[in-house]
Amino acid sequence: MKSFACGDVVPGCEARWVCSTEDEVLFEVAAHAASAHGLTEVSPDLVRSVRSAIVAVG
Repeated sequence: MKSFACGDVVPGCEARWVCSTEDEVLFEVAAHAASAHGLTEVSPDLVRSVRSAIVAVG
């Protein structure tokens, strides 16, 4: 399992995910970035930041 807290990249955001794979986390985070943060494009830098903040759980 993989876990990600949006607040690790966007200070103050409380959103968190636990998914089976890193790709699932990235899919969920992209949808969240659009709906909650107004991002229309997920940049390579953002993907790198998210990947670096994903941790293994369980």
